[in-house]
Amino acid sequence: MRILLVEDDAEAAAYAAKGLREAGHVVDHALDGESGLNMASSGGYDAYVIDRMLPKMDGLALLANRRDEGDETPALFLSALGEVDDRVSGLKAGGDDYLVKPYAFPELLARIEAMGRRRASSPSEVTTRFTVGDLELDVLTRAVRRAERKIDLQPREFRLLEYLMRHAGQVVTRTMLLENVWEYHFDPQTNVIDVHISRLRAKIDKDFDKPLLKTIRGAGYRLSDDNE
Repeated sequence: MRILLVEDDAEAAAYAAKGLREAGHVVDHALDGESGLNMASSGGYDAYVIDRMLPKMDGLALLANRRDEGDETPALFLSALGEVDDRVSGLKAGGDDYLVKPYAFPELLARIEAMGRRRASSPSEVTTRFTVGDLELDVLTRAVRRAERKIDLQPREFRLLEYLMRHAGQVVTRTMLLENVWEYHFDPQTNVIDVHISRLRAKIDKDFDKPLLKTIRGAGYRLSDDNE
């Protein structure tokens, strides 16, 4: 799942994001309500995890705005406010679940994944399978195949490929990969991306006639089935 985490406590956000990524999810993080709203408005998320008390725009207003725009993405509120009235206000604002801080991470993970399963079984099914040419990736089963041949990927390689497939046809920059696959919000000046791109290319392109993963000189990378 691709999850938007809107949390102004940097330490709490890093803890939650790390656990979610280790569980195989893609996590984008916003530090305030306005940034969260802008990121949510761009679309493409399978779930929102939103702190209620946020700078610039509180979590209730953020989600109410998205619901007014017809956004049905499942949303879970995090809050230190745990009274019945607080939980009710969160649900009335459009929340699907409400978890009181402090929380145990396994419970957060279970609730998010339960929201994903409920949505996947509803008519407005979330995208869990991606295809680029004859390359296929299934987020739920963690299976990758090209031309019906199974491809075994390490967890980081899978996350890298999933991110590229979610942005198929687009140029993905090194900064985008560092922030969304490696959780770096700075450039560590290492060749970690080059190494993983090389390993991924060897697995998905090496033994096939048509390369799908292209290096766009001076810009980044693009996964596509075109001939450019």
